[in-house]
Amino acid sequence: MSAPRRLLLVNGPNLNLLGTREPEVYGTQTLADVERITADAASAHGFEVRAVQSNHEGVLIDAIHAAREDCAGIVINPGGLTHTSVALRDALSGVALPVAEIHISDVRARESFRHFSYVADVAVVHVIGEGVAGYATATDRLIAILTGQAEG
Repeated sequence: MSAPRRLLLVNGPNLNLLGTREPEVYGTQTLADVERITADAASAHGFEVRAVQSNHEGVLIDAIHAAREDCAGIVINPGGLTHTSVALRDALSGVALPVAEIHISDVRARESFRHFSYVADVAVVHVIGEGVAGYATATDRLIAILTGQAEG
């Protein structure tokens, strides 16, 4: 049986507000734009994307658990859960799928509480501060690892 050619795209709390929430920080593109950008990047490599966004940690964890059944990897912007959720980190670690962590803004240049990521040590790709275009970068890099074109 061949490996699945699907990625799970996970967007955490408040990312449903993209396009209207702090446009000076996050830009004016929407969650629908993020999902399209990611799907287009994946499609260029013969992959498809299943997208989930929730403001509820348990919904995200359930989606991550389900991904082990039919996904090859995970692209995730955990939002504020980046800095607070051991449970989300443990879910990502527990499914043993390669993970790409993405942040629209440069979290390292923002408030000090944003400098730490619980996801960082389980991710093989990190894309920070490239805006919404970073989703394509993260997708491309993750697929390169999945297809053996790059090391993770």
